[in-house]
Amino acid sequence: MTELYPMIFKSIFTEDVWGGRNLSKFGRDLPEGKRIGQSWDIADHKDGMTEVSNGKFAGKNLTELIKKFGVELVGSKFVWFAEQDKFPLMVKLLDAGANLSLQVHPNDAWAKANLENELGKNEMWVVLEAEPGASVTLGLAEKMTPEQLVESVKNGTVEDKINIIPIKVGDYICVPAGSIHALMAGAVVAEIQQNSNTTYRVYDWNRPGFDGKPRPLQTEQAVEVSRFDQVGLKVMPPRVVEEQDGMKREKLCVNETFTTERVYLEPGAQFNGNCDGSTLEIWGVLEGQADVAGIELEPVKFTLLPAALGQYTIQSNEGAVLLRAYAGE
Repeated sequence: MTELYPMIFKSIFTEDVWGGRNLSKFGRDLPEGKRIGQSWDIADHKDGMTEVSNGKFAGKNLTELIKKFGVELVGSKFVWFAEQDKFPLMVKLLDAGANLSLQVHPNDAWAKANLENELGKNEMWVVLEAEPGASVTLGLAEKMTPEQLVESVKNGTVEDKINIIPIKVGDYICVPAGSIHALMAGAVVAEIQQNSNTTYRVYDWNRPGFDGKPRPLQTEQAVEVSRFDQVGLKVMPPRVVEEQDGMKREKLCVNETFTTERVYLEPGAQFNGNCDGSTLEIWGVLEGQADVAGIELEPVKFTLLPAALGQYTIQSNEGAVLLRAYAGE
């Protein structure tokens, strides 16, 4: 038996030049008068640590829990993270009141070689809200060399070179490390990502920051870590991997660090799982209502199931759509 139990966390917020006020629609009590771009819902990074808000470990952060429980919390597939006292994943909501910068994140190999105690960043988004015409950028519209990308930023033509993908509610987008990307104005997304906060800006739409000055670009680093093989990408359909008794499970994004799934429960249906010690699981309710291992969740709330939890049940009286994350395949 483990002392650990399903945990929920107190969100922390960041004010961003591109933020808005839409996260209040998703159960977030936002600070007054600020453009809130991000709600960090499960996070264990030097730039922000969420605290447990339920049970005997209320007030503790994930670093404290990893030091105490190690692989009991994160699982044997995340043993490296336990040895580093580092939580592997981060969960956020993002509100694009304006375009985010055109940006890129490094991969693990580059981060370990060039950054102190930081990882690369694979991430994925599920669209919660999308105004008419909302989109994301992912990759390039045409083949380019690194030199051509740098020149397009200098001469102001980069907006014509990026790949624009229209989005709607329910779409998901996989953003592997090295992808040139941006969440564009008019979208709210749930994000699952590696535990990293390293971003290199390629371009920032010629807008001022909070201080009235242009925000700095990191073009040299961005080009060094960018992939140039992503051309003309589109939204991919999910792959159904299980369907029975009012439950449907779809595989979404898979990378070396994490896997994400979407699970649909019809009214009265349930999902039976087992945290067998190999990996933690993170569950969030995107639509409807569900009892996740004894934690009642409404949209859009998340819970962490420790790796050593054992068997668990998710059930919904009224029906639900859920997001699930666990160790990569």
